[in-house]
Amino acid sequence: MSRDRVNMLVLQRENSWDKEEWIVPLAAALHGVNTQEATWTPPGGGNTIWQTVRHINYYNERILRRLTDRPISSTGISNDETFGPPGDAEDHKGWHETLKEAEALVNQLLVAITALNDADLDKPLGSDTLGAELSRWTLHDAYHSGQIVLIRKQLGTWRA
Repeated sequence: MSRDRVNMLVLQRENSWDKEEWIVPLAAALHGVNTQEATWTPPGGGNTIWQTVRHINYYNERILRRLTDRPISSTGISNDETFGPPGDAEDHKGWHETLKEAEALVNQLLVAITALNDADLDKPLGSDTLGAELSRWTLHDAYHSGQIVLIRKQLGTWRA
């Protein structure tokens, strides 16, 4: 069975997590972010870095459950609710646990994607295919990585 498209998705996942090419991967965007930076709210509003990572983790957990045939909770949570509260600047343990969860999810997702073949990507998922959903999901994380970089630029902590 062919694995060309699966290999492309693995490459996209690696580039959006920790292999820097022409976009800043999420691991690089988060590198060195402390709890105070993670809880800072941009002027004029918007999500904190912590909220953004919490949102990414929520959707990464859902896609992992789909890939591993585990049930997905149907709590009726809205997209806005996936971001949760802004975080507590004194909760260093909570911030580090959120980062650990992000890394663990990505590692599990890479294992799950690597186990696929191209025929798996053509299986229906919602109104589309698993391959289309995985491709969009990679873009989702890359988009939010860019937001984190912008917040860090506002803070003056991006590759300073």
